[in-house]
Amino acid sequence: MSKKFQEQGFCVWFRCLYRAAMRVLVTGALGRIGRASVTALADAGHDVTATDVAGARDLTPVPGARALLWADLADAGDAFAVVRGHDVVVHAAAIPNPVTHPPHTVFRNNLMAAFNVIEASVRFGVTRLVNISSESVLGWGFAERPVRPDYLPVDEEHPLRPQDPYALAKSFAEQLCTAAVARSALRVISLRPAWVLWPDTYQAELGPFVRDPSMPMPALSYVDGRDVADAIVLAAGSEEPGHSVCYVVAPDLPVRDNLVTEARRHFGDHVVMRPVDRPDAAGTSPAGMRRLLGFVARHSWRDHVDA
Repeated sequence: MSKKFQEQGFCVWFRCLYRAAMRVLVTGALGRIGRASVTALADAGHDVTATDVAGARDLTPVPGARALLWADLADAGDAFAVVRGHDVVVHAAAIPNPVTHPPHTVFRNNLMAAFNVIEASVRFGVTRLVNISSESVLGWGFAERPVRPDYLPVDEEHPLRPQDPYALAKSFAEQLCTAAVARSALRVISLRPAWVLWPDTYQAELGPFVRDPSMPMPALSYVDGRDVADAIVLAAGSEEPGHSVCYVVAPDLPVRDNLVTEARRHFGDHVVMRPVDRPDAAGTSPAGMRRLLGFVARHSWRDHVDA
């Protein structure tokens, strides 16, 4: 990374941290991304309200939140009640995968929650919505049939091929965001995090693959949850108009050190490889979030896993 680019990224970060404080609502605030986002936004000087569904398992206090509101966002009345009065909404609430609940429950909950939050944001004049989408909209992760990329590293121009109810709901939510900005002054950034890892999960989730190179690598990209929270802070303070989308990924592969080798292992010999700036480049390009937010991930799996 060039020194000039580092300085540019720092300047964007500095401006977003020290702009005027905003009233921010974080949905799904008892989840890991939600909690990290609340703390990061509060540390950046914003007035943060947290909300989650009653009965959420982790009821420990959310550092940085001035209030915790219980709301079922799949209910329009609850969504309108908690969104009202905020400048920015970070929508991180969702059933986080299609495995732990019946498919129709995942799809209905996640899509209706997104619809209601977006609709409330339009009606109450929210200026910025940060929509937490997912890299799974590309199709892999929970696909029932194999999905092969058109090229690697994939970027924001790559076609979306979701199969499962979680990825489908995320893809439809992005379409709802596009429709919302077309009919209102709302500005939206949809963030698509890759496989999210945390300091206390790296060893368990990546350690076995580091120690046994013969094991098929579970993914071609990842991101530290703390970096996701930092990206959310930048997105919340961005002046970017319309609806923008970017992947939030670490620049390197998880575990291994050669994208071409891993691409062939995953998808065979017929994958189109685009130029990369390092042999161990991630399978999803971080260039979009650099351009949109001036953001570079700060954390690597190498800081947490030893061989």
